Amino acid sequence: MRILSQGRERTIFQCSPVIDDMSLSTLYLCYFGLREPLVQTQVLPYLRQLAAGGIKVHLLTFEPKLKALWSEEAIRKQSEELARQGIQWYRRPYHKSPSGPATLYDILVGGLFVARVARREKIEILHARAHVPMAMALWARRFVNVKLVFDIRGLMAEEYADSGIWAERSLPFRLVKRLERAGIRHAHQIVVLTNRLRDWLVERNLKPAEQIEVIPCCVDFERFSQTVEEETAAVAQTCESNFEVVYAGSLMGLYLVEEMGRFFRAVKSQRPNAFLRILSLSPPHEGREALKRAGLDESDFEIQAVSPEGVPEYLRRARLGISLRKAAFAQIAASPTKVPEYLAVGLPVICNAGTGDVDKLLEGERVGVILRSFDDEACQAAAAQAIILAEDEAVRAHCRSVARAYFDLQSVGGARYLSLYRRLDGSAPLPAEGLKAAL
Repeated sequence: MRILSQGRERTIFQCSPVIDDMSLSTLYLCYFGLREPLVQTQVLPYLRQLAAGGIKVHLLTFEPKLKALWSEEAIRKQSEELARQGIQWYRRPYHKSPSGPATLYDILVGGLFVARVARREKIEILHARAHVPMAMALWARRFVNVKLVFDIRGLMAEEYADSGIWAERSLPFRLVKRLERAGIRHAHQIVVLTNRLRDWLVERNLKPAEQIEVIPCCVDFERFSQTVEEETAAVAQTCESNFEVVYAGSLMGLYLVEEMGRFFRAVKSQRPNAFLRILSLSPPHEGREALKRAGLDESDFEIQAVSPEGVPEYLRRARLGISLRKAAFAQIAASPTKVPEYLAVGLPVICNAGTGDVDKLLEGERVGVILRSFDDEACQAAAAQAIILAEDEAVRAHCRSVARAYFDLQSVGGARYLSLYRRLDGSAPLPAEGLKAAL
């Protein structure tokens, strides 16, 4: 197998397939840089699972400041490391501005690059992660005969409109919706994050159910595992310290920071030692001001930048996890990564109504509370329920088991991706024990 790097070819190591009767080759298109946390936690783990399942995996990323941030030596080492995991890596420079023309340029040039690689490496499947990569895949398919997988990570046009970035029915909005419908129509298989979006697509005859795989954002439990000693120390620290409520994620766009402050104020009225810890790489100023508008004092909370590697440690010492997003139509497609991460360390979750499949999960499994409005009475009632859950050790243990059952990277995410690829290969889905063995 060969990899293209600065106009040259190099032979790299390819992992031996686990499933001998399936040797498909796929090129995964990702419009993010390899080092970005999302790629490290949500892209590479799945690709390793596919490689372990016998798929010949190729990955294309778009790197910001490629020449400045990636030396020849760094590229070589990273390529070799990925090759040992069964992933052949390609990269293109990411162009940021002006936004529209830069993205269009990346689509056109990226699509031609994809077609060239697909022809050279005999790629059978183009796997597009979200809308911009799907545009590249559709463009490339004009030149090569491949199957398409549209990995829908959200309803992009509606999310941009809900965030105030685009006006609804504006030209960018309409173009993205046309791209989305074309991607759905031409894709041989679709991945969605929620049952709600799958049902919506089926009800409107946009795609039959057998061509849709529901794969929520999953968790690599190795990141969240603890030894007995670590678990004991974490429990002791939790009992002796403040009643911590944690939020991990962005403070911009669809996320309801002021409403989070209102809910926390209700928690603090019932647990005076409560403290709100926010783990975010977003600029802290606007988040801080929103929390003050909600009535919090600066001594009530802390906003700190934490790397993905450091997040589990902070989650373990908390009592509750929060995930509040703007309720809108686009949320039928949302699977917040923070929810399974909270559950994985035993945290009950507070979420507002209307986010993907979260309502049904939290209430059905009794591992969280749905906040249906943000008035004082609703916040007080939800806080009381949440505190009861947080102080029940049996509930914390149940949270971890629910996370395993619904969001395990291998038994849920990896198994379902392999099942999708077997359908593309015309193979019958593996039985549960076969999937487990393949992973």
